Amino acid sequence: MVRKIGLGLAVMMGLPALALHLFVPPFLKAGTGISVKQICSLTFVTGLEPDRAWSLYLEPILQPYASILQYDVDEEKQEATASVLGIGWKSRAVYREGLGCTLVNGASASFDREASLAVLTPPFAPMMIDKEARAQGFDEEALQQAISNAFAPKGSTLAVAVLHNGVLVAEGYADGIGPETPLHGWSMTKSVAATMAGVLTERGLIDVKAEGTVPALVDNGRADITMDDLLRMQAGLAIDERNDGFDPNSDMLFTEADMPAFAASRRKVAEPGEIFDYQSGQTVLAGSAMRETLGGAPESQMQMIRDWLFEPLGIRTAVIEPDQAGNFVWSSYMFASARDWARLGQLYLDDGVAPNGQRLLPEGWGDYVSTPTAGYGGYGSGFWLYENTAETGAMRMDGFQGQNTYILPHHDLVVVRLGADGGWTGIGNELARAVVAAKRPPEPEPEPEPEPTGENEPLNP
Repeated sequence: MVRKIGLGLAVMMGLPALALHLFVPPFLKAGTGISVKQICSLTFVTGLEPDRAWSLYLEPILQPYASILQYDVDEEKQEATASVLGIGWKSRAVYREGLGCTLVNGASASFDREASLAVLTPPFAPMMIDKEARAQGFDEEALQQAISNAFAPKGSTLAVAVLHNGVLVAEGYADGIGPETPLHGWSMTKSVAATMAGVLTERGLIDVKAEGTVPALVDNGRADITMDDLLRMQAGLAIDERNDGFDPNSDMLFTEADMPAFAASRRKVAEPGEIFDYQSGQTVLAGSAMRETLGGAPESQMQMIRDWLFEPLGIRTAVIEPDQAGNFVWSSYMFASARDWARLGQLYLDDGVAPNGQRLLPEGWGDYVSTPTAGYGGYGSGFWLYENTAETGAMRMDGFQGQNTYILPHHDLVVVRLGADGGWTGIGNELARAVVAAKRPPEPEPEPEPEPTGENEPLNP
């Protein structure tokens, strides 16, 4: 399947192919990279038709260059290619079962095209709406209106799920999306990285505050940077994230074969802990330290992640995608259904204990990830702190194009909103506030019976 392009924009801009090569190759290389990576993942992981994936996720964010990009999806080979005007900056992504899609930039001995991991059967665990809990806990009309409002901007919201006291009380889906559909979490993956770090900490396999645990940084003379520094975005590296196609983050995510090696090679701008600077490259480096602990090929690492985190929570749709060198892209590349994103949030309301009673995270790990980072109080360790409330422990997973999971301990709520926004909309924040407002006030505690005073007791005969 080939998406045909019009040349109108290129002609209108007066930029023939040679001029494009000379003046804007960084942006266009990143443009073909994000195009092919997303088309591949959204086709083979999410299950969207390529043209719908393009119009939903890519066309709104690639303007005014969208019309000069061309993609081709090969259903038989399960891979995709993209280029500019069909002649330059070609990029390729391949799908491997259980591992999702990977950008392949040339030959690499570390990339095994035949690697795979069996998809779980059944591919998702049922979670039925608890109508009794919904009726008892919410003004049902207000709750339904909150969900309906989230879908009002046509085509923007794709999925919503609400858990209250650990049970599903509301959900909603756009056409063609359902409870089993794995959707891109983008930077919500950073919160999963912090969660997996907690799993490894509980098992005694890592110390997030120990120095010398990130091989790529040790090799670049930066052994003093810890996983905690990286998860809190305080490593002091120049991995600027502007997402404009010219920034190092765009280069890393959409053109580099070994993302941790690229991130570790960036120059030093501050000592660890001195400044806060949100950068996907820092979480990629933290993930590379976990790779050392998990060991083995990506498929064996993914099996351990399933066994130690996803399976105990009932999560069966999640896929984390690796780069060409075999490093999972813990900053950006996890797909999961709305219900499964909600299950991850619920783990924190349950203080790291799975539904089967197994402790997955150290006691109080939620306090660790929600402790404000020095110098920037709005971010913890892999989680944003929910600024719309003074509630202790309230936090959210947050991702590009409107991916949100709100974890609200005071209300026993997890609210998930997944979308394909072209820019900032605030739909997730509005949804979370509306769900909280729809809650019924708690029943007043019955007044205790008065203690007998003895004044009216009969006298003993």
